[in-house]
Amino acid sequence: MNGLRYYNAMSSIKDKKGQTVSWINQLKSTFVAKAKVSLPTPFLMQVAQLEVHVTRKPIKHLHLRLVPPTGVVQVSAPIHLSDERIRAAVLARLDWIKEKQTAFAQRPQASVREYITGETHYYLGSPYRLQVVSGKAKQQIMICGDVLQMHVLAQTTAEKRAALMNTFYRDTLKAMMPDLLAKWQPIMGVRANDWGIKAMKTRWGSCNTRDKRIWMSLMLAKVPPECIEYVLVHELAHLIEANHSPRFHALMTQFLPHWAELKQKLNQSARSELML
Repeated sequence: MNGLRYYNAMSSIKDKKGQTVSWINQLKSTFVAKAKVSLPTPFLMQVAQLEVHVTRKPIKHLHLRLVPPTGVVQVSAPIHLSDERIRAAVLARLDWIKEKQTAFAQRPQASVREYITGETHYYLGSPYRLQVVSGKAKQQIMICGDVLQMHVLAQTTAEKRAALMNTFYRDTLKAMMPDLLAKWQPIMGVRANDWGIKAMKTRWGSCNTRDKRIWMSLMLAKVPPECIEYVLVHELAHLIEANHSPRFHALMTQFLPHWAELKQKLNQSARSELML
């Protein structure tokens, strides 16, 4: 440690602007730049009449997923995995892919929202009728019985009304998260270094196990609170077990015995919201 500290302090060079920078930082910058340049370009692969979008990444295992609404096949593969092994992995899951794509095709499509009076919008698992109130009052959303009152300025566009709704959803989740984390982190013996809310198209949440950062989907504000809790426990469990292995499912059963029911309820809530 002392040797590293001495070398880092004493070995310095001049950058392009003539400023002194540490040798170790210059070396890190060089490696990062090279890593970005050397990553292979994503490409399309034809597998049994399927168009597969392949991206090679510095990962250990191959990951395959289908992207809504049509079920486009995406594969993330280790950098050095051959095309033949990628093709074989896709072929091995061909029946599953076709089954899921058929299910995608049968799903009801989300209705186009204009954020006008009379529309139905879900909030924490319950449907509310939207009432748009134009005036000079503060732009906000209030709950009045089974009505969501959206107060906006006159001539506010649909895009701005949508943004106001998303802010309402985001504020709801931000208010819930501290209490949920305070409850579950001690129970599970883990701690997230950071968390946030963001729009996600294909996931309810995600966990960066290296940085211990958890992201929750903005759309969770539409589903029942117990489903939000399930997603958080799911992501916290990844801080113990990174993959969806048997051990991961055992952990979910240990901490949240009825997690499978909550997962089903979450998916059903999503379908209900799409149908309106």
